Amino acid sequence: MAELNLGKGLTAGKVASNVQKKLTRAQEKVLQKLGKADETKDVAFEEGVINFNKQYTEGSKLQRDLRAYLEAVKAMHESSKNVQSCLADMYEPEWYGKNEVDSIVEDCDELWTDYHQKLVDHALISMDTYLGQFPDIKARIAKRDRKLVDFDSARHNYATTHKSKKKDGGIKITKPSSLLERATPGWAQGILSAHNVAQSSLSRSQAEEELERAQKVFEEINIDLQEELPSLWNSRVGFYVSTFQSLAGFEEKFHKEMSRLDQDLHDVLEKLEETDTDTSRKTGSSLSAAANRSGADDSNHTLKPGPPPIPKSPSKLRPAVPPPPKVTPSKEMKTENIIGLFGSAANPDISVTSPTEPTNWDSWGEEAEEAAPAEESAAAAAEEETASEETPAVQEAPAEAASTDIPPGFLFKVQVMHDYAANDTDELEMKAGDVVLVIPFDNPDEQDDGWLMGMKQEDWLQNQDKAPKGVFPENFTQRL
Repeated sequence: MAELNLGKGLTAGKVASNVQKKLTRAQEKVLQKLGKADETKDVAFEEGVINFNKQYTEGSKLQRDLRAYLEAVKAMHESSKNVQSCLADMYEPEWYGKNEVDSIVEDCDELWTDYHQKLVDHALISMDTYLGQFPDIKARIAKRDRKLVDFDSARHNYATTHKSKKKDGGIKITKPSSLLERATPGWAQGILSAHNVAQSSLSRSQAEEELERAQKVFEEINIDLQEELPSLWNSRVGFYVSTFQSLAGFEEKFHKEMSRLDQDLHDVLEKLEETDTDTSRKTGSSLSAAANRSGADDSNHTLKPGPPPIPKSPSKLRPAVPPPPKVTPSKEMKTENIIGLFGSAANPDISVTSPTEPTNWDSWGEEAEEAAPAEESAAAAAEEETASEETPAVQEAPAEAASTDIPPGFLFKVQVMHDYAANDTDELEMKAGDVVLVIPFDNPDEQDDGWLMGMKQEDWLQNQDKAPKGVFPENFTQRL
């Protein structure tokens, strides 16, 4: 009967044989763990396997990191290419060094490409070749472990068979164990015993052959691995040296060439800056000349405020004051009052002897009627003069009430006439009515026309020298 073909060279017989081997190995391992069977130990080989696993792990990690490094180089190449292309696109054709910039951009791209390719050829491929030998050796180590179990099993089987032969002292006659053997006639017992002896001899012979075959297979694999593992372990030094020397050499050359290109680009851009500066100076000179011709005023303060609105007259800054009542001379008015009222308009030749002495009332009446227009005009002038004199007194009252003395180190005082909102950090915020103490500039050259430096009197009284100070427009204030 033909054997069942399972495909790819497998037959039912081979499958059964493999299953039997696995069962035998599992049984042997169980006996070894239970201490009922001896296990072959090779300390030197086990150390070699430990070194092999360590070397394989380190090599695999180096391979992963190298691939990540190459991916980073590729990504950096793309980023650098985008930046360089952006520079080339923005660089206008009429600018200095346009052709040089385009050539530098192209050389940078080629340099990145060459660097990446050299890393692949001399580092990554070499790394893959180095690690390619580990899977085969790892498989042979696993096979050697299986063959060692087979060798131990065959050795134990042979030892058990040989031990049984010595214990019986000769041929061991097996007792009948089946109904057929028990039913065998006496004259046939000898034939059956001879058959059992032949079977026992065959079993011992098979055990010996199996032991020799298992030992031979194991020793062939073991000898090869005993030579390869130490050699592979020692080869790691040379491989690491060559790999990292290649990496360092390629990287050094790449950065040296890239540095040269960067220096060339720096020189071109520096020359472009000089050219642009010269052009800007010429343009600035032309604009400055035009500004001078037009009478433009240059100032250190970019936020200098314009002139304030024309302040209202002092009479309009205070509440309206009703005019004094109009005084008309009468007969009941005393002569002294009449003279004081008219002032210079009165007749200086009038002599008063007594307030009760009668005078020529008719002639006085005529003179009074003639002086009435002059009296009215003089009274109107007196009203205007009185109003103009009273207003400054009202405005200056707070300043005089605050303080009339100037503290040491201050030049003079001013009173704020209009609110001023500071436009910069070095300017002083002021409200109408504030009194400001004026101080000199630390550097007189920094003072602009129409600007003063000072601090509020109220802040100085509270904080002394720590009071905030700043510049303010002079035309917003009035000197006290």
